[in-house]
This record gives sequence, structure tokens and C-alpha cells, in this order.
Amino acid sequence: MHEEDMPVNAALKTYLETRRSVPAFQMSEPGPSRAEIEDMLRLARRVPDHGKLAPWRFVVYAGAERERISLELAKVAMSNKPDMDDEMIAVEKTRLTRAPVVIAVISRAAPHVKIPEWEQVLSAGAVCLNLVMAANALGYAANWLSEWFAFDESVYPLLGVADGERVAGFIHIGTPQIQTVERPRPELADIVTFAGE
Repeated sequence: MHEEDMPVNAALKTYLETRRSVPAFQMSEPGPSRAEIEDMLRLARRVPDHGKLAPWRFVVYAGAERERISLELAKVAMSNKPDMDDEMIAVEKTRLTRAPVVIAVISRAAPHVKIPEWEQVLSAGAVCLNLVMAANALGYAANWLSEWFAFDESVYPLLGVADGERVAGFIHIGTPQIQTVERPRPELADIVTFAGE
């Protein structure tokens, strides 16, 4: 199909022109239902995936499990930093409870005879963004975060992350409490090079 034959998707273009993340602490109930979460995950998996490896998977944190894991993470954080002040301790205790649902995108990228590992990592990143957009498409706010525990392998068993896996991101999903506003974006002249012109 030639470019001139492809219809313009005005709704998608408008969405991309205005897409913004909502801070996780500015989300509230209601969160997505189990059926809506499954819809989001079906949409999120539609990403470039050289070799059809699906080098990623999802862990969904919902309900009381979010609080249990958050409190365990707080214990680790306080052990790592005994002089942590009360305000930061309160933050640590709410790591997975700020939004009604948090979904971890887990990268399973590994050496492969044909597919570069870097391409597999990029595919997991694409899944993160697709999940953000899928949540938005279903009417929810979303935010892609990493946080310290994405990089601390000692808490991977608590998070359901297996040996050899890494966390590509935690996608927080809920109902926005605020109206998003635009933020500065880089000027094209600062980030674009047209080769061959």
C-alpha cells in the first residue's frame, strides 16, 4: 500500500499530539477491571518483535497485594538507608499503592543466535509505551515509572521477577484526579538530522 492510499487516523493523531503522563500519586479509583486489564495487555503486546520471541511478560499488582509488597519494599529501603526521614519512609510504603493497578513489564531479553539482545530490550520498551497508550485508550491515566526497586535484584523475588529477567518499567494505571497540562518538548531543530538533504 502506498502512503497516499493510507487513510489519516485523525483521532490517533490528536491523541499523540496531546498525550501526557499523569503522576501516579494523582490517580485514584476506579481502576481498570480484570477484563479491561486483559484488553490493555492484548493491545500492549502488539509491538515490533524481531523473531517473534515475545522477550517480555507482565506481572499485574492489584488489590491488597500492592500494599503488602510496598511495605516489604519499604523495609528494604529503610535497611539500605537507616537515616531515612519520616516523609521518605511514607513514600516508600506507598510505592505500589498510588494507583489502583500497577503492571510490571518484565524484559526476558537474552543472547540469541539471530536476534540481537538490544532489539529484545527495545521491544520491551515498546510494550511499556503501548501499555500506557492502551490504558489511555480505555479511558484511564497511566504513568511509566522505574523506581529504585526496578534495579535492585534482591527484591526481584518479592516482585515476581525471575533470575535473568529485568524490569523494563512499572505502569501505574488509574483515574486521573487532575487535568494534565502541556510541558516543554525539544525543538525538532535540536534533535533531528535529515541525512541526504
